[in-house]
Amino acid sequence: MLCSNVLAQPGPGRPRGRGPSAPAVNSAEILPDRQVTFRIFAPEATTVRFASSDIMNLGPKAQMTKNENGVWETTVGPLEPGAYRYNFVVNGVSTTDPQSALVSESNTRLQSLLIVPGSEWMDTKDVPRGAVAQVTYYSKALQRFRRMHVYTPPGYESDNKRYPVFYLLHGAMDNDNAWTSVGRAGFILDNMIAAGKVKPMVVIMPAGRTTASMRMSGIGGGGGQSSDEFYEDFVNDIMPYAESHYRVYTDREHRAIAGLSMGGAQTLHVAFKHLDKFAYIGVFSSGIFGNDTGAWEESHLPNLTDANLKKGVKLIWFNTGTEDGLIRNTRSTVELLRKHGFNPVFKESSGGHTWINWREYLIEFAPQLFQ
Repeated sequence: MLCSNVLAQPGPGRPRGRGPSAPAVNSAEILPDRQVTFRIFAPEATTVRFASSDIMNLGPKAQMTKNENGVWETTVGPLEPGAYRYNFVVNGVSTTDPQSALVSESNTRLQSLLIVPGSEWMDTKDVPRGAVAQVTYYSKALQRFRRMHVYTPPGYESDNKRYPVFYLLHGAMDNDNAWTSVGRAGFILDNMIAAGKVKPMVVIMPAGRTTASMRMSGIGGGGGQSSDEFYEDFVNDIMPYAESHYRVYTDREHRAIAGLSMGGAQTLHVAFKHLDKFAYIGVFSSGIFGNDTGAWEESHLPNLTDANLKKGVKLIWFNTGTEDGLIRNTRSTVELLRKHGFNPVFKESSGGHTWINWREYLIEFAPQLFQ
């Protein structure tokens, strides 16, 4: 459905129940220079805008122009290889691309998805493929059904081996679908496993949001663990489900956790509350949020000062873009951990708070796991 105007009653001379013949529309045409022309057939619309949460600084290109066939279009880019979410806003109503079945879920909406080829690790290649399952489980902590996505590596279905487990968390605006759609995680891992860069592993991608609300209680420490619903779900339901339903090792050396933005803060909260369970910790474009550094430090102090626990941590890895507003949080968190005798790796990349960076962080982080 595009909008109410498109579905209005037929005008004079038009057969009832039949609209104008729609021209063939290549709705997302990737040009040789990696510019992309987006199109939508909306002959009765008065305004159409192009909207994307992943393509920055659209400026005038956000306004689409209409040709004589009723097709609206705009050309953006060039775009770097990767995945990009977009929608059309027709007479003020946001709609997915009616010519494309490729979509990505976020926390509160659905967006169309464009894949721009040309990446060594993100492209779809002729390599052994793993599988991504959409899994429903019952959360006793939250007393309701929840969903997660699970990646199993090539060969998992046909062998009896155990695998390391990697918990990968999404950001505030997304849900558990994000890492496998716009994040390209399954394709990245398939390609890197085939190239011998990454150890085969099971990847658990849970839903970090317990409601559609943007409130993030507890994850920075200030709200306390009792108010952090995701923490309760993760510790009491997600990890036990993963370790009882998949052939994964359950020791610290074979367990990793990482997340981006909100998921990075959740990673810090979970991992440092249970430092005996995680040898690898990754924080992408995140840190301890707001002014909660002191409260977080006090809440996690026993594990921050335990010398025996520190010995088992093989990697604490941070990466944030220099144009990312959360880089101050990253820097203060790294300083706090160094103060307590940890040796986190901290990298500052170019760019901001975008999937362009987060996919690259996964590409860099995953080969360091379980070596």
